[in-house]
Amino acid sequence: MKSVSVFCGSSEGNDSKIISEAFNLGVLLAKSNITLVYGAAKIGIMGKVAQGVIGYNGKTIGVIPSFLKSKEIVHPNLSELIVTENMHQRKVIMYEKSDGFIILPGGFGTMDEFFEIITWGQLGLHSKPIGILNINGFYDDLLALAATMVKKGFLKQINFDIILVDDTIDGLLTKMANYIPVITPKWLKKEQI
Repeated sequence: MKSVSVFCGSSEGNDSKIISEAFNLGVLLAKSNITLVYGAAKIGIMGKVAQGVIGYNGKTIGVIPSFLKSKEIVHPNLSELIVTENMHQRKVIMYEKSDGFIILPGGFGTMDEFFEIITWGQLGLHSKPIGILNINGFYDDLLALAATMVKKGFLKQINFDIILVDDTIDGLLTKMANYIPVITPKWLKKEQI
C-alpha cells in the first residue's frame, strides 16, 4: 500500500489509549512511506493521526467539503488539500486516492464512511483492504452485530470476512498488506455494476 484512507472521529473522545494509538498510527504510516488520506482536520482523532504523520515528515492528503472547512478546522500543514462540494464527493476522492482503508474510533460520520466503503467492497466495486483498528475493544459490539447479521441470514460470511480486524497497528497493517481480495459474488455480474 502506498496510500491509505483513515476514517475516524473529528472528536477526541475520552479514551487516552485511542488518542495515543491514532498518533502512533500516523507515525508508522510516515515511517512506512504510506500517504495518509483523511478528512483534513487538525482536531479530534483525525488531527492526532495527521499530527503523527506530519511530525515524521510523512505525506498527507486532506479532503474536505467546503461547508466543513470552518467547522472541522483544516490542518495548516497538509501536503495537499482537496476541497469538495459535498460529502459524497469527499468519499469518492478518498476512495480514488487510497490503496486501502483503516477505521479508527469515531461516531456516525465514521460509521457512514465505513459502511459505504464495505458495501462497495461487497458489491465488487473495489477489492481494496478494509481494516478496523479495534482499540480497547471499541468495535466489539459492531462486530458482534455483524456476526448476528450472518447468523440471521442477512449477511454472507464471505462478506463479513472482508473486514480485517486487529487491536494492534502492526498486526492490522500486516493483514492489510497480505489481503487477498474476495471474488465478486456470482449473483452480481460485472456488467451490472
